[in-house]
Amino acid sequence: MAFVVLGTGVNVSVQAASLTIATAFGPTAEVPDPRAGYNGWMSNQTGVTETLMGIDYDMNLYPRVAEGIEQVSPMQWRVTLREGVQFHDGSPVTAQSVVDSINAILEEGNAGHNARVAKLLDLAGMTIDGDRVVVFDTNKPNAAFPWSLSEPAIAVLGSASEEFPINATGPYIFREAVPEQLYRAEANSDYRDGTPGLSEVRVVVAGDPASAALAFEAGEADLVINYPEADFERIQSTGAQGFSAPTARLYFYTVNAANGPMANPLIRRAVSLAIDRQGVVDVALSGVGGVPAGTVYPEGKGWAADIQPNYDSAMTEELLADAGAVKEGGRWMLDGELLEIDIVTYSGRAALPPTAELTQAFLQAIGVPATVSVGEYGASNDAIADGSADLFFTGMGHYTAGRSGWCAGGTA
Repeated sequence: MAFVVLGTGVNVSVQAASLTIATAFGPTAEVPDPRAGYNGWMSNQTGVTETLMGIDYDMNLYPRVAEGIEQVSPMQWRVTLREGVQFHDGSPVTAQSVVDSINAILEEGNAGHNARVAKLLDLAGMTIDGDRVVVFDTNKPNAAFPWSLSEPAIAVLGSASEEFPINATGPYIFREAVPEQLYRAEANSDYRDGTPGLSEVRVVVAGDPASAALAFEAGEADLVINYPEADFERIQSTGAQGFSAPTARLYFYTVNAANGPMANPLIRRAVSLAIDRQGVVDVALSGVGGVPAGTVYPEGKGWAADIQPNYDSAMTEELLADAGAVKEGGRWMLDGELLEIDIVTYSGRAALPPTAELTQAFLQAIGVPATVSVGEYGASNDAIADGSADLFFTGMGHYTAGRSGWCAGGTA
């Protein structure tokens, strides 16, 4: 659901040859290792790091630092590197440097360790065949392995130095980061495809989506990402230009199916049918865009089933009755107690809290009270993991490591 607004009529205070982007998320350290956590997303988006494979705007896989990839057997892949690719310090990218970079992801205790990505790769081993070929052996057949190599955390990195603390291969060179405030990169004049058109890219952290929108309107940024969709019309009135495109991001509910009311599959289905997903798109996104999602996979994926989500309040009541619930005084009782649903979410993405509140309204309309708690991502994630919440509403743009859940919103 991410939208981007580009300033054309706003009097910005930044240099013409630079680009300042306002967002709600920032770097986690003075030198955020692209392989750790989700640091690679920012370094990848700012052009500092590159991956072996990439995904284009039409969601097609293409070779990036790699020249190509070949499946040798069900559990072996050969990746051939492009000729002449250099790190920012001028040293050549070799098969060994790729192996060294990925080994840091796999090694517990290493600053670049990433358990999530290590699980995604599921490697049995890596070997090199000359300077330009890396052979990957996986623990089991994985047809999606080439796509895994587009994960931003799997950045191709060389040896770090004081001048190049993030020694990568991209068109921009990392220069500084202030935790939760700023990420700055400068143009790489030696980039293999030519010098970039902008001399500098700056990502400034506005704290929350509403603040990011205000920073843009105040002329402190050229571009704003992840602002409240309700502000779209007002921002455009300043002379700014808005644009959007389908993405791989979905907003969805993770369900506590281990205990509480959602452990009953009939109640899970009833709650799902109570949510008017088109209503969510229309209201939470203020008509800006988006589509109701049918599965945990976004539109544009050829292997994603074309499933239209249902909204059926009558069927909801039938399912609740089948689950053993009894309606008394307009509210559903289960095993002698009021049937209630606890929803948790976070405010890092603008559409999350209003969508959770709409879900609350939909449930209350059928006689199921619901509470909504808006906190930090980590706290909400912990609440669903330890069983103290029934539904966790979140947004995710990559699904290989994500939980299954309902899609309540769409992509835009």
